[in-house]
Amino acid sequence: MELVFLRHGIAADRESWKGDDADRPLTAEGADRTKEVVRGMRALKIRPDAILSSPLLRARETAEIAKKGLITDAKVELADELGPSASADRLIARLADLAEKPVVLCVGHEPHISTTVSAMISGKTAASVEMKKAGVCCIRFTGIPKAGAGTLLWLLLPKFLRLIGDR
Repeated sequence: MELVFLRHGIAADRESWKGDDADRPLTAEGADRTKEVVRGMRALKIRPDAILSSPLLRARETAEIAKKGLITDAKVELADELGPSASADRLIARLADLAEKPVVLCVGHEPHISTTVSAMISGKTAASVEMKKAGVCCIRFTGIPKAGAGTLLWLLLPKFLRLIGDR
């Protein structure tokens, strides 16, 4: 399985947002930049067989942009295991049920993505991995996903994905 993490795009400012944080949407710029990043993902031939998204609005919007831009039949499935405060172990356990899927796209938040990537590749949550908004990384598992069994294949900043998409 190749697991592709996509951090949600630029969202409405937390300090000025009046509603519930779970309802904070992508900004127009965030949606546009995410579409550009997804074009870069498509140029890298990423075709998810499953898409999991945090239930928070900004992640769901990012996942829908990815679904449309990557031209996949996979449905966006909401996963509490991708929420901002979820544990890495919960997501790893959920992914074990998807081990037969060649490519799984997970859309979530920081610091959850970084700590989960760390746990997947090192078995610990202490490794430092930085995921910018709309940043993407790919981890390969041979067999069932478990802590420390993943190999980080690549981690790309959004600006590089936008450049790849412009080619």
